[in-house]
Amino acid sequence: MKKNTGTLYLIPTPIGDQHEYDHIPFHLELIAEIRLFFVEEVKTARRTLRKMGYTADFEEVTFYVINEHSKQFDFDSWLSPLMEGAHAGVISEAGMPCIADPGSQVVSAAHERMISVVPLTGPNAMILTLAASGLNGQQFQFNGYLPRERNERVKKLKQFERMSAEYGSSQIFMDAPYRNQHVFNDARESLAAHTKLCIGCDVHAQNGYVLTKTIEEWRTSNWDFSKRNVVFIIGRS
Repeated sequence: MKKNTGTLYLIPTPIGDQHEYDHIPFHLELIAEIRLFFVEEVKTARRTLRKMGYTADFEEVTFYVINEHSKQFDFDSWLSPLMEGAHAGVISEAGMPCIADPGSQVVSAAHERMISVVPLTGPNAMILTLAASGLNGQQFQFNGYLPRERNERVKKLKQFERMSAEYGSSQIFMDAPYRNQHVFNDARESLAAHTKLCIGCDVHAQNGYVLTKTIEEWRTSNWDFSKRNVVFIIGRS
């Protein structure tokens, strides 16, 4: 890293309810000195920082928005304070920044400029679900979001099933909360009865859970995953 450059910190946020703020080491003394943040949404980032105990006047803080709607990034300008020694933070809407999260773009730009990137300790729904799944944690692949169109989505699900059967690997994926029920229904209807599907639903929330069942077992009851945060894993024990 270049001498005298600042550090870009990846700041984790809770993935469950508000009580999770009691269990994340926020490194408040470090974060308290930061006046530049890269965030998905300014409103929720401000609320999150206040819950962490951040007391700086937001009139003196700069927020740059990086989300799925962002089209232009002026990283030369945005990262110039770090080139001069200032520190900055990346805040996700939930969990660890840059994992299934657009913050990776600013991290890539920081590496190109030889700026140090430091991840702070925090929760990640994919890893927590995998750990609690009973499926293969030695070989796994995170596949991000599924296609929106149903036929393409079903093709992907069957592809994950084949990969898991052939290599024994756990295939992790997710989708937007309003599409989770469609994903679950497609998996239940299109995959083989013996295939195992793990669902981590609102992991770390008070009403959250992680369940691993065969597709045949998932078919025996009605489940509602609409508007909930879900991680799916197709795999083998």
